[in-house]
Amino acid sequence: MVKDLVWDRVLSVQVEEIDEDHRRLVGLFNILKHAVEEGDTADYIAAVLEELISCTVWHFRHEERLMLKFGFQGLPEHRQEHQELIESVRTLQQKFLQHDKPVSGEDIDFLEHWLTGHILTADMELGAYLCMVM
Repeated sequence: MVKDLVWDRVLSVQVEEIDEDHRRLVGLFNILKHAVEEGDTADYIAAVLEELISCTVWHFRHEERLMLKFGFQGLPEHRQEHQELIESVRTLQQKFLQHDKPVSGEDIDFLEHWLTGHILTADMELGAYLCMVM
């Protein structure tokens, strides 16, 4: 049985619009994890991975807009982390697409750490700030 990543209050940054984005990303991550573990087709896995990346890019722009609107001083560092995260997942995607290497359990673990690690560190700091100024 595949154990899903569960969005709960531990992952909440206390800003509903960001939490809503995070719930969607967790849901897409779980769809990808199931697809890999159940041996779905490479085309389906590629489509889910692209959707996860696209939603993540949109979400990062959403956070950056909020940072700009509310004068978050940590914007340059947070934006840099966003860029590094997208580059790393795009590298994984290219390995999968260009080199015909399947997404592995190790890749899924990387993505889970990537998603939760960012939420639990940088996004928690952003959420605390936004809660004070919104």
